[in-house]
Order: sequence, then C-alpha cells, then structure tokens
Amino acid sequence: MFCSLPSVSADTHLDYSKVFPSKDIFLPGDWFVGATPAQIDSTKLPIVFVQGKNGKANDWYEDTYYHGKNNMYDLAYHAGYQTAFVQLYDAAGAGSVSPWTNGKLLAEKLEAISQHFGKKVNIVAHSKGGIDTQAALVQYGAYRFVDKVITLGSPHHGTHLADLAYSWWAGWLSSLLGQQDEGTYALQTGEMARFRSIIDTNPVINSNQYYTLAGTSWGPTFSALSMGGLYLSPYGNNDGLVSEWSTALPYGVHLFSDPTLDHDSIRTGTAVFARIEPYLQKKEMGKERLSSSSLMNKSYTALDTTENQTVLGGELIPHQDNYATFSVDTLTSGTVSILTANKQIEVQLISPTGTVYNKQEAVLTADKDTFFKGASIHTFQLKSMEIGEWKIKMNTAVKDAYLAIVQYQQEAPFRLKIPAKTKADAAKVQMQSVNEKSVEAENVSMTVRVVNQMGTLVSQSTGIQQLDANTLSTMVQHVEQSGVYNLTIDVKGKNESGHPYTRTIIRSMYIEK
Repeated sequence: MFCSLPSVSADTHLDYSKVFPSKDIFLPGDWFVGATPAQIDSTKLPIVFVQGKNGKANDWYEDTYYHGKNNMYDLAYHAGYQTAFVQLYDAAGAGSVSPWTNGKLLAEKLEAISQHFGKKVNIVAHSKGGIDTQAALVQYGAYRFVDKVITLGSPHHGTHLADLAYSWWAGWLSSLLGQQDEGTYALQTGEMARFRSIIDTNPVINSNQYYTLAGTSWGPTFSALSMGGLYLSPYGNNDGLVSEWSTALPYGVHLFSDPTLDHDSIRTGTAVFARIEPYLQKKEMGKERLSSSSLMNKSYTALDTTENQTVLGGELIPHQDNYATFSVDTLTSGTVSILTANKQIEVQLISPTGTVYNKQEAVLTADKDTFFKGASIHTFQLKSMEIGEWKIKMNTAVKDAYLAIVQYQQEAPFRLKIPAKTKADAAKVQMQSVNEKSVEAENVSMTVRVVNQMGTLVSQSTGIQQLDANTLSTMVQHVEQSGVYNLTIDVKGKNESGHPYTRTIIRSMYIEK
C-alpha cells in the first residue's frame, strides 16, 4: 500500500489522525510519505525513516517508551524535508525477522520511494533498522537509490543481550516469552560477525556514506534499559541495549557518542535532529570518503573482557519452593535481578547468615522494550553482600521460568578471550587471571554448554588445559556443521583467601566447520 499525504502549513500543528494511516491497518510492505512541506527545499534529499527491532513506522512520530512523543518527523517536516516511512515485517507484531528478510522487502520499497520522488533518498535508521538497511543496500542492490545512511544506536557488531537471550540459562524464559525469534538470533555477536564478513567485503559498500551515533546512558533508574546497561557494563559504555563499540563501522564516520542518550531517546528529534541535519544537507557524496571512526581502532573478531556476573535460570515448578544459588567471595555491593514471566511470583533473597530480603524490598519493573519483552523484573540492590553462598527462593502458582543476573561491584577474578568467528578446529576459550598471578587448573572448574540455533544442547564439557602459569583453555566440542553457537560458560573457583566464587560468561560464536 502507498499513501500520499497533502501539504500542511509550517505554522500548523500536525494532526496525525489526518496525516498518517491508522496504526491498526499497518501491514508489512506498506509505505507512505509524510505531508509535503509548504516550502520544499529542493537541495535536500528526502528522508526515509527505518525503525528498529519489533518497530513500526509510527515509532518516528508517536510516543517513545520513556521520553514522551517522538518529534523526529515534525522537525524534519518544518526543516523542509520530504519524508517517507516503510513498514517492515516486524510491524505485523509477530516478532522480529532477520535482516536478510527485512532487507529484501526494504530494497523493493526504496526503489519505489526513489522513483516516487524522482531522486535518491537519505536514510535515518534506529537500532536494528541500521542492520536491515545495510542488507537492503548491499545484499539486495538498493544502494543505487540511496545517498547517505545515518544509524542511531545500531548494533552493527551485535549485542551481548541477544547472546544472553539465546543462552543455556535464559532458554526457558525466552521461550515462554516468545522472544527467541529471527531478529534476536541475528543480533547475537557471533551472527553479526558473519553478517559483517558478508556485507563489509562487498565492493558496493563504498557506494554510500555511513554516519553513526551512540548513546551511553542507561535510561531511567530501574527501567529494563538500566538492567541491560548493567549487564553490558563489563563490555564498556552502552545505551542500555547496545554497546558503544558496536555502533561504529570501519568505513563510516562516527559523529558522536552522547552520555545523555539511551537506546530509546537516541531516536527522538529533540535529541539528534539538529546534530545530524548538517550531514543530511550535504550534496551527494560521489567519490567522497571520510575518515573511519576512532571506535574501530580495536578488533571485534576477538572479545576480551573481564567477567563480573553470575547468570542462572530455568523452569519454575508451580506450588513448590524453587532455589538458585550463587557464591560471593568478597564483601562487595551488588545487584540481583530476577526476571520471570509472571509478576505475581513470590521471591526471596537469602544471605549466607540467613538474612531474608522479601520481594517488597525489591523494585518491580516491566520489560517493555528489550530482548525479554513481557518479563517482570525484581531488582535487589545491596550495599554489602556477605561472603558465602546466597540463595534465591521462588514460588509460583502458574507455569513460569526465571532468569537471575547477579552483578558484583568488585574487581573481576579473570579475563576471557573468545573469538566471535572461527574455524571449528580453532574454537577455543581462554581464561586469564587479571592480576598476572598464577592460576592452577585444579583450582578452577569450567563447564561449557554449547547450544545451537534451535536451542538444543549439542555439547557439555568440563575439560581444562593449562597453557601457561596464568592462562587456562578449553575447546568447543562436537560442532558438526557451520553456524552460530551460543556458549554458556560457568566458572567456579576460589580467591586468594580460599573463598569460592561463581561467574558466568555468555557469548555467541560463528563456527565454520
């Protein structure tokens, strides 16, 4: 469906009930143009807005999750830009699809939109919309209809939250919430490493100029974004869903990273339109190539981070007490977040000495916009966590599942090296002590669970090899075919004082057989 809209005076408040189709009739493949500005600036190319995961076209002119109405379209209109909006498959409300699927549809619509305006267009894309856009331009040839692309918080190298959603521990909850879909799978760091190897090596990648933006705020306190930001914090600055390093492209220009913007606000006109418009106004790039982002000075083929969290999860049996345990080795502050499908669950956090923290002492929030959409989150913030074994006690009256994430505000005991893309015979995980002190294999246990795209456990191993005085290694086993595999690595060890600790590392890896 195509819809053309009348011009509206620049002094008139835009009545969206008259300007845009009803949100109830949005269908994948529909596209429509915004109102024609009273005075069109012919030197400005039209803007096509591409929304993110699970998004719809009205994400650009209706309410955001946390920051009120998005005025991106209003500002573009009053600045004299013609605009267009596209509904991709995610708009159907049945989950998100892969960039390849959305990209093919978007490529068809970009050709039609370009023909409608009689010129090339520029694209402003949010989050996964930037990935869908690259698939359309590079894989499906739509680069011919586009000049510049500006991506807002796009996870060009994936996000570890997608890895978490496909992990061994999160499988029960993700399945119950219906959040293990093509779009989530595609945003795993391993799958995006494969995507980059296809897209970035295609010569037509140089046919368009790319500009990237990032935010580094975690959004409102105790929001789902703040929980995501805390989970991603070991990997550097992030906007609550996407790490800053993932937003840049080696052949693009990173315009800015803003500490006041989160993953929701970065798509709003108030936050970014005035800052990106100078780049939208530039003439067609032709042969122009600008300098790459300084964020890309590091390699993303090997992820090297400290680990300071424990992840647990599984099915909850109704009408009985369900327990999860973790060990704390040092007096430290920490955060315990417990995600469930049912908010009526009874939750208690029990310290090693028997102190009980009831659900009334936790903050309850709803996950509306992340990889666990529909989940209820109980968050306990503790200024001083006792040394020893902690218990999470849960009781539910209905079928449910949980995912518990424990974050420690202390120095991590080790550093991990895992490639995002590798050959099967070189698929290994290395663990190094962070303080250059020796670590003995007999003092550490490492359980590696490997899950395939279907969520099936394909291997579970515990073997560790001592490489040198402070490095341990283990191989990823029983990989029978090429693809993305999710690794959940549970580490148990003891600190210098002999107190046990538990840590969890979750990564995805593209393994070529």
